[in-house]
Amino acid sequence: MAYLAPSILSADFTRIEEAVKTIEEGGADFLHVDIMDGHFVPNLTFGPQLVASLKQKTALPLDVHLMVEHPRQFVPMFQEAGADWISIHLEATAHIHKDITQIKELGCKAGIALNPATPIHLMNDIIRELDYVLIMTVNPGWGAQKFVDTTLAKISNLKNWIKGQKLEILIEVDGGIKYDNLQEIALAGADILVVGSGIFKSPEPLDMVKKMKELLKEADSS
Repeated sequence: MAYLAPSILSADFTRIEEAVKTIEEGGADFLHVDIMDGHFVPNLTFGPQLVASLKQKTALPLDVHLMVEHPRQFVPMFQEAGADWISIHLEATAHIHKDITQIKELGCKAGIALNPATPIHLMNDIIRELDYVLIMTVNPGWGAQKFVDTTLAKISNLKNWIKGQKLEILIEVDGGIKYDNLQEIALAGADILVVGSGIFKSPEPLDMVKKMKELLKEADSS
């Protein structure tokens, strides 16, 4: 079953509570929150205060994607704020096993995020410790970028690797996902699809969430 995770990064920041209610009504499965520190990526976004506020406004699981240097310093504060799932970048730490262990010990689902050019085989010694892998299909740092086509094969290869090892690890995909390519990405092996501008910049975000959920149902049944 494939899940839809709208990204709050693309919402109108002056109407975030309304945006959350919209995606809930449409049937979204997760709320994706991108955290950027201005160092690992050039952009600067939210802090734990927003996550804490969102936790009070929604029952959706909060999927927090840390695009930060030294993620071990950030994990506890976001867990305390209410994060349910936390992913960190393989490229951002020299101690990935220790960092993933920290996330799991705090009671969150733990994931590794990979930039488009980072090969999946670098996870060989840690993959069995993961709950999910986040494949970036744009270079991280900004919303509304174009999907990097070469990452489609990367998703399929990761899916085959996970199946081959008989692991129960979900594949999350984030970047450039729109209505037109959503189903193709799901069929390639994505379990959780993060959509930002494809939902919040559409004329009717509620209808778009519903339409995307229907596409994912079709992909599940094919």
